[in-house]
Amino acid sequence: MTTESSESEEEWKIKGGKQHLIVDDDLREMGKKAAWSVSSCKPGNGVSALRDDNTDTYWQSDGVQPHLINIQFQKKVKLQLVVLYVDFKLDESYTPSKISIRAGDGFHNLKEVKTMELVKPTGWVSLSLSGNDPRETFVNTFMLQIAVLSNHLNGRDTHVRQIKIYGPRPNPIPHQPFQFTSSEFITYSTVR
Repeated sequence: MTTESSESEEEWKIKGGKQHLIVDDDLREMGKKAAWSVSSCKPGNGVSALRDDNTDTYWQSDGVQPHLINIQFQKKVKLQLVVLYVDFKLDESYTPSKISIRAGDGFHNLKEVKTMELVKPTGWVSLSLSGNDPRETFVNTFMLQIAVLSNHLNGRDTHVRQIKIYGPRPNPIPHQPFQFTSSEFITYSTVR
């Protein structure tokens, strides 16, 4: 992975993609807790195609760029990873080439977290939300926005086949420094 930086934004170049989705066990999928919307779509290729766990279906935008995917939560959540399924071999000029990820409390105060350049991706592409500082391992936000800024071959509309959003798995016992995995350990973890 090659890194380029500018004054105001962090930009990453990602090549390729993975055929199988592999995510750490300490992360959980957070997309089910969100309200999803898109800036535009062709009939039959709406926001539901992003979340149907089928890589044969896709969301297709309809209109001018940037194309937006909005993910809103009822309460503030910690998000660590965004995973997209895109396929340059099938979609060619519909494949995103530059993506911006923004976070904030709502539409009125979104700030850019990262900008990624995708180079002919085919498969699952992981986009980490962690910052340069080792203490910044996640983004704490009410809303995440994924903006497709440009497509390969100067395409106008875009195809995104799937999106998954992951956050850190919470500790099952509050104020407990250890994360026990068996119910027996959890049972004997406190002193009465």
